[in-house]
Amino acid sequence: MRDTDLSDKDWELIQPLLPRKKRRGRRRVDDRRTINGILFVLKTGCRWEDMPREYGAPSTCWLRLVRWQREGVWTRILRVLLGQLGKRGRLKLSHGILDASFAAAKKGVAVSGSPRLERARSDRSSSTDVERPSPSLLNERTSMN
Repeated sequence: MRDTDLSDKDWELIQPLLPRKKRRGRRRVDDRRTINGILFVLKTGCRWEDMPREYGAPSTCWLRLVRWQREGVWTRILRVLLGQLGKRGRLKLSHGILDASFAAAKKGVAVSGSPRLERARSDRSSSTDVERPSPSLLNERTSMN
């Protein structure tokens, strides 16, 4: 068992929240095995193709991740898990983290130059304040090429 695999206790919480298996068609691959595969990829950051085969086909795990996202399954699971943490007194809502990679960019922000242009400017200037070119100047430069 890997550290990304669900414990029996976690599985007991999650299993009732999953969509019911359909009575027709192909037999559905084991949900617990599939979730363990999804958790492995999300935690390690590996490519789906590099996921260990003990979790089944990478395409099955990816499709289940996407389908359950669309159906709101992950939101239900998150709410139950957060509720359990709250009951145990282990959830501190006064603390939070905002990662800029998830923050939406505001409209109207100045267009940044190309990375090459920014590097060239920073090499010439010792100042930490690099003046960014206006969007019209950038358009003129790109139309000349």
